[in-house]
Amino acid sequence: MSQPDNLGSFLKETKPLLKEYFETRLEIFRLQAVRIASQSAGYLIWIIISLFILFIIFIFSGIVLGCWLSSLTGSYISGFGLTTLVFLVIFGLLMAFRNRLFINPVMQSVIKKTLEDQDEADTD
Repeated sequence: MSQPDNLGSFLKETKPLLKEYFETRLEIFRLQAVRIASQSAGYLIWIIISLFILFIIFIFSGIVLGCWLSSLTGSYISGFGLTTLVFLVIFGLLMAFRNRLFINPVMQSVIKKTLEDQDEADTD
């Protein structure tokens, strides 16, 4: 009969410790999720601002290129038409090489960042 009493007393003594342990682990997971969410939000804002600035640069460079080509050709229609053609070629090249230029580097950076975060968590 002494065995169940020892097991019962052991469970009574360790129950608060286990509860505290699980609450601490839950808090750690919550803080890690907050860190990942805040980093992701920061990256998202940076990407949005960068894309907006890049869009403005393309707009103004298109206007400048169109005006320059218009002065060379003597016609606004042909100058801006050539500018449109240049932008269509650039867009076509970006679409043709999207895997090599965008998808694979993004995948590699996400994998690298994930592995770095896991290594950091393991060392902590």
